[in-house]
Amino acid sequence: MTKTQHITARHVVIKSRPDSALMPEHFEITETQLPALKPGEFLICNHILSLDAGFRQWMNAGASDNYLSEMPLGEAVQSIILGQVVDSLNEDYPTGVYVVGRTAWQDYSIADGSDLMSIIDIDNGVSPEQYLSALGPSGMTAYFGLTGIGQPTACDTIVVSAAAGGVGSLVGQMAKILGCKTIGLTSSDEKCQWLTTELGYDIAINYRSATPLLEQIQQAAPDGVDIYFDNVGGEMLDTIMQHLALNARLVLCGAISQYDADKDTGIYNLWQLVTKRARAEGFMFSDYVDQYPQASQQLAQWINDGLLKAPLNLSYGLEATAQSFCDMLEGKNTGKSLVILKTPQ
Repeated sequence: MTKTQHITARHVVIKSRPDSALMPEHFEITETQLPALKPGEFLICNHILSLDAGFRQWMNAGASDNYLSEMPLGEAVQSIILGQVVDSLNEDYPTGVYVVGRTAWQDYSIADGSDLMSIIDIDNGVSPEQYLSALGPSGMTAYFGLTGIGQPTACDTIVVSAAAGGVGSLVGQMAKILGCKTIGLTSSDEKCQWLTTELGYDIAINYRSATPLLEQIQQAAPDGVDIYFDNVGGEMLDTIMQHLALNARLVLCGAISQYDADKDTGIYNLWQLVTKRARAEGFMFSDYVDQYPQASQQLAQWINDGLLKAPLNLSYGLEATAQSFCDMLEGKNTGKSLVILKTPQ
């Protein structure tokens, strides 16, 4: 008999589909008696949940692609987690080890080692939270999007949208380390101040100010934008496309402006990619899984050298998860949003 037969797990599930903006009322907490482990499975006590805006799109009816399918009603919301194996029928994941991987918003998960599940060492001097931030999906997304697609050089000017978010807050710092001029786009004067004073952005632009965004971009980058790291999509992407430098690279990472929209906002300046010989490319951080070890080593070195800060926006308890996720989608966070369920020992 395994421990799972004595555990009632709590889950945050999707109660109803959002028609537009996602609200905490679309979620509820349910309980389930866990089944016995099957051969090859192991039980994880989840300690930290990662809140990632990209998962929002799979909450809509009919959502499906080659990465994830529509999240079913009544089932726990899928998520990246950090937790400890507390029971195991898988010799590769023995009891006691800590893991990071994709399970769900719940206090206990059953896994089998798939879904990017990896064992981590929480005693190596790096805080556990960083395995879901700078050394986790956000860090890998920022690093591979910037270096693999953006291919920055010391003379480049980069613009980052959602610059105060979990990915954007890292991209700008990495680009600065690599010698770029960095321009961050965010939603308030307070966040602009935070980007320049805390994270070292050269320029921060409040896209909600009275001055049109295109005019502000033209002033900040008079010679054009060499790299645009896009986390927002929609109208903002279309605006940036009007001021690209020759041979610009557009890193298509996310489209947070579209996740809650009634309909997608079209792109009208696509011709600029032709005239500027520019390249726009989308990606998933999982495309680079074979390069994780080298990237982790580089990111850890930057952190240890004090060159890379990994700001966190922490909430506590499973009950806070839905509200924290909705707040993140509205841009109320600075840095990576995490929910702490239990402190790793």
